[in-house]
Amino acid sequence: MDLRNFGFDSPLFTTLEDMLDFPEEHEKTRNNPSRAYVRDAKAMAATPADVIEYPTGYTFIVDMPGINPNEIKVQVENDNVLVVSGERKREKEVIKYVRMERRVGKFMRKFLLPDNANMEKISAVCQDGVLKVTVEKLPPPEPKRPKTIEVKVA
Repeated sequence: MDLRNFGFDSPLFTTLEDMLDFPEEHEKTRNNPSRAYVRDAKAMAATPADVIEYPTGYTFIVDMPGINPNEIKVQVENDNVLVVSGERKREKEVIKYVRMERRVGKFMRKFLLPDNANMEKISAVCQDGVLKVTVEKLPPPEPKRPKTIEVKVA
């Protein structure tokens, strides 16, 4: 329901309309991000990570307490984007939560890899709830030697 159709074109009504959370078909007409986009953005923001550069490579450290290492996916997209994703599921045998502070649901984090990252030498290890993804660096290119051109006498 678009309140502008009824002559309500005020920012106050637009805010009220957003708060009422109308169906996604309506959101598409106002150029708002989709719910899937907002969900993925929240998942990325809630997954903190450290990135360390060493002389031989890069290490990405992501805290993942309580997540089974088999449920963590590490992928490379578009030849230069490292994606760490997975899902923390709610415990099924719990009858009633008194307090729930740990985040459940999907998580994801994307990292743009530098040009000198070796895509063939990526490893991931999860130990004690900490995921470490190591990406080795490519060796530096050989410096180009100047080409000598023989000068001919005419």
